[in-house]
Amino acid sequence: MGNIDLQIPEVSIREIRLGSITGFQGGAEELVKSSRCGLRDKSRSFSQCLGCSTSQAACMVILVQDAAVISHGPVGCSSCFHEFAFTYRVNSPLRGIENPTQRKVFSTNLQETDTVYGGGQKLAKGIREVYERTHPNAVFVLTTCAAGIIGDDVESVCNEAEEELGVPVVAIFCEGFRSKVWTTGFDASYHGIARKLIKPAREKRDDIVNVINFWGSDIFKDWFEAFGVKPRYITPYSTVEDLSRASEAAATIQICPTLGSYLGAALEQEFGVPEIKTAPPYGVAQTDRWFRELGKILHKEEEAERLIAAKKEEYLPKIEELRQKLKGKSAYVTAGAAHGHALLSLLGELGMKAKGAAIFHHDPLYDSGSEEGDLLAQRVKDYGDVPNFNICNKQEFELVNMLNRLQPDVLLARHGGMTLWGAKLGIPSLLIGDEHYSMGYEGIVRYGERIVETLENSEFVKNLKNHAINPYTKWWLQQEPYTFLEGGNVQ
Repeated sequence: MGNIDLQIPEVSIREIRLGSITGFQGGAEELVKSSRCGLRDKSRSFSQCLGCSTSQAACMVILVQDAAVISHGPVGCSSCFHEFAFTYRVNSPLRGIENPTQRKVFSTNLQETDTVYGGGQKLAKGIREVYERTHPNAVFVLTTCAAGIIGDDVESVCNEAEEELGVPVVAIFCEGFRSKVWTTGFDASYHGIARKLIKPAREKRDDIVNVINFWGSDIFKDWFEAFGVKPRYITPYSTVEDLSRASEAAATIQICPTLGSYLGAALEQEFGVPEIKTAPPYGVAQTDRWFRELGKILHKEEEAERLIAAKKEEYLPKIEELRQKLKGKSAYVTAGAAHGHALLSLLGELGMKAKGAAIFHHDPLYDSGSEEGDLLAQRVKDYGDVPNFNICNKQEFELVNMLNRLQPDVLLARHGGMTLWGAKLGIPSLLIGDEHYSMGYEGIVRYGERIVETLENSEFVKNLKNHAINPYTKWWLQQEPYTFLEGGNVQ
């Protein structure tokens, strides 16, 4: 703890704050041990693509119901905004939003002349125009590389507009070049929210628990009934008022420490809201730990034990049936850090062999500083090592090479577009974007049934393999997958 400083406008990047890395190859157990004694990042002599912090920041603030979002930069830097507007409308029924509001997303559309003379005045005018047109309860201003390079004083412009308009105008510093760990964008958005929107508690609520999440289905409402509490989701589908009162909750949980690490720590450190530091509930053992920790923080240990016993009685026989069906099957996982670790735990619980994983980055520990939050360490402890564990900041050429070598029975993915590579190689591939889908005891059953279904319906991808054109050359597929990672050798 102690890494949170809400007095400064810019969040400390993950490389500095957490020691995060984007390059590693080896075993999961080796990585966990290295993380505890000083981890050194490895660089690549060739990179195919990267993510951008602006996109991660955007996905958190665009889904706030009554806010407007301005990208301060060239219009191309807001090209991801439509994706989150679409996500907002499609997933709103999952969260009980009957009349989803139109997204209010804008760009200052910086031109070449603006990069010479500065874009501050254009931003100030843009904020006023957005307010006059949409009357939001808050305005988020996302910085881009262009704004950072020319040195626009975005913080001052936002503060002046806030004083003039009477609504929070939040500067979020998420230029792509600030950090090679693009999940720093999550931290940047939450830093701005904690600085400008969250207020000191007017009253403490023992019936509300903050849930820092993406836009998955509402599973926590049913779970929390056993404890007499309700979820307050942050930030998708929040209102500005909801966010301002996050300090009043009895506790904070996060479905993905990669996403919520910073805000969970900020709410505890700055506002006194205790954070559940144990890793999220994926797999039986970790779900046991998570419910017990929730019961402990809410002072409802007996309710937690009753819930665990009832859920196990219902779902353990079904999990055992799935283990028999999946016995001897293998899988490969590609996903962001925490959810990738979660899927690897599910494989262990279902008795499947994890042949390897392509994980986008690695945080040795999260902002709480608690080793209990390290889901990869729990995975290794509960189910054993994972070989061919690659930290590969979205380097698809490495993924294709490894899949071609390992030929797992199934590919599991968290992000759109990744299953294409398995399908082209004739590998049945499963993509589930709802990160809540596999949580808890029932989640093991849900996800396991989908794996069985995917394996049983493999004829399409096997036919596709015979007709698909792979863009990677035979030369590359003969190289070691980590050839361009520091220490590799080109043949």
